[in-house]
Amino acid sequence: MAGSKNRLSSLDLVPEDAQDDIVWAIGELNQRTRTQAEILLDLNARLALKGVEPISSSAFNRKAVKLRAVQIRLDEARYIFTGIADQFTPEKVDDNSIVLGEFIKMLVFELTQADASERTPKMAMELARAFHDTVKGQAMSAARRSKLESEFKEKAGAALASVAKKAGLSAERVEELRGEFLNLADKPR
Repeated sequence: MAGSKNRLSSLDLVPEDAQDDIVWAIGELNQRTRTQAEILLDLNARLALKGVEPISSSAFNRKAVKLRAVQIRLDEARYIFTGIADQFTPEKVDDNSIVLGEFIKMLVFELTQADASERTPKMAMELARAFHDTVKGQAMSAARRSKLESEFKEKAGAALASVAKKAGLSAERVEELRGEFLNLADKPR
């Protein structure tokens, strides 16, 4: 079938007024309670009532296979994120940004390894942009974390100095507390 890649299937040619039947069939496929042949038979009956040509079994099969592949990938992603969901806490946001960034970079790599004949220059550019934006986001996340840590240490150090002054603590004791609580030993007050 050389040259048929750009040819529309019978499924692609369904008119707008019958798209709700296509959505129904996709929903039935996703439920996985009926056979593909039964769903196609009912779909074609619904389309016939609207005066629409029947969907070929090959076009319907291709759509079903693609949908199943997407569903499997979504299920895998759901399982992965379910396993790591408890790690997505405010304290671990930056660590999770790194993990998520690495995951996205891996996904971009996998997509570039897919069948090259199916990629257009625009798709390659979008993949490159996604990779670039992921790396840029990771760098921004690291810079933000560094800034927040610095601001926290500065404010906490000032608060510690104020409390120590009111409590009448010695300079040596204040330095010990800085080291113990804030890892700020030998920092100017």
